Amino acid sequence: MARESRNHPDPAPDFTFETAAIAAGRLVVAGVDEAGRGPLAGPVVTAAVILDPGRIPQGLNDSKKLTAERREELHAIILATAEVAVAIAPPSVIALRNIRGATLWAMRQAVLGLCRQPAHVLVDGRDVPPGLPCPAEAVIGGDGISVSIAAASIVAKVTRDRMCQIMDCDEPLFGFHGHKGYGTPEHLSALFANGPGRHHRLAFAPCAEALRLRASA
Repeated sequence: MARESRNHPDPAPDFTFETAAIAAGRLVVAGVDEAGRGPLAGPVVTAAVILDPGRIPQGLNDSKKLTAERREELHAIILATAEVAVAIAPPSVIALRNIRGATLWAMRQAVLGLCRQPAHVLVDGRDVPPGLPCPAEAVIGGDGISVSIAAASIVAKVTRDRMCQIMDCDEPLFGFHGHKGYGTPEHLSALFANGPGRHHRLAFAPCAEALRLRASA
């Protein structure tokens, strides 16, 4: 069952959820989050992070609440002080499994990719990926209240943003560097003017419509 976030405004992430798991004998706790469920193009990127309780980076928070520069700074610190694994579901996997299924699949792959198997996993959102090797709980709004999930959100976001820069170099006419694949007016204009590119999610409605119009032109 998903647990709700605490009911006070804009809480800072802390170690409360992790402490509860450790007190129950689950000494190795991983936080899991994703970046890129909503865009029309590019992969869904997931990350799993096991923080060292004695070396928790200062300033961890939901990646959406941080500037790009601060995310980059924290990303480097997280990689230097924590155990991290990243997994990616490209558009082909999204087409095969749908966006929810692809996200849960990638989250499981990230957990399995950690050097140590966690004893407990905290997952941002309402769903726990099936097939995890240990107990897990879904934490609604977890990237804003659990430092482990916040760290995972930063790693996933920075990784995906860097991938969008590569996508932009590959297909510069779509402007992926700026909008990161989201359905902005600029992106939609390029999508319908040129048709979907290799990084687009063809099952998503705007991409499917752009492909249909291109085929019938």
